Amino acid sequence: MVARNAIEARNLTKRFGQLTAVDRVTLSVGKGEIFGLLGPNGAGKSTTIRMLCGLLRPSEGRASVAGFDVGREPDRVRERIGYMSQRFSLYRDLTVSENVTFFGGVYGLDGPDLRRRAAEVLATTGLAGLEAEIAGDLSGAVQQRLALGCALLHEPDVLFLDEPTSGVDPVSRRRFWSLIQQASSAGTTVVVSTHFMDEAEFCNRIGFVSAGTLVALDTPVGLKHGLAEDLFETSLRLFPGVRERIASLEGVVGSSYFGQRLHVFCSPGAWSPQGLEGALRTLGIEVLSVARIQPTLEDTFVRLAERAPRGADA
Repeated sequence: MVARNAIEARNLTKRFGQLTAVDRVTLSVGKGEIFGLLGPNGAGKSTTIRMLCGLLRPSEGRASVAGFDVGREPDRVRERIGYMSQRFSLYRDLTVSENVTFFGGVYGLDGPDLRRRAAEVLATTGLAGLEAEIAGDLSGAVQQRLALGCALLHEPDVLFLDEPTSGVDPVSRRRFWSLIQQASSAGTTVVVSTHFMDEAEFCNRIGFVSAGTLVALDTPVGLKHGLAEDLFETSLRLFPGVRERIASLEGVVGSSYFGQRLHVFCSPGAWSPQGLEGALRTLGIEVLSVARIQPTLEDTFVRLAERAPRGADA
């Protein structure tokens, strides 16, 4: 494969016995791009990332990362990438400085190069002054910044982040994403899996994965505009079975709860707000308001998940 992109995958597939965890995924990720993998639990996101990291051998298909084939040259791939998982994976009984020094050595840094990069990483991640702190005593958000710093020590071409901010408060997540954007601006390609819609909005492009299949690939704006259905936000008296009643209406293709409101997806042109309100009333539903709205990324996520093929994934 020609390495014009940081990542090239063609028909990437992973099977575990009879289970197909990733099914013929094809995608390209440009150099310096922030690429998001979005999808429900068990969709195949982590398995895809592990194959791209050279940690799992593909059952079929090919992929190259930083110009190296993940199947034939996994060691070369791992030299050029950084990886950070959801669970804090550094040494909890070592200090911040000791963790940085250890992982710098693992990545082949020593002497002046290690001291330079350690100082840069600690300053960038806001950990300068915390060098003597035991890693296990740090808050979850600070631990994640330490893990990110260690993953960036050797200035990797590609950085893989597997649900890196799960369990972290919104303010800390925003700070963490600022660091991701800095890395991207410096030329590092970032691949991140996430369940948070606000995080997905920060990505240049998003690949939506379900049942191991890549079912959509576009920019956040493109994904929202690509939802070829009319969306209505309804305020009504909710009760058991209300969604089933609404689903009986011709032209209604789906619905989902958003707080105290119900979003109703309809075939294009099937209903106007006034017409839908009247139809709901004929079903005995107490309606306060109906309005046509533009879909959010969360709306798009819901509909893509409903449309996607069902299957057992990893």
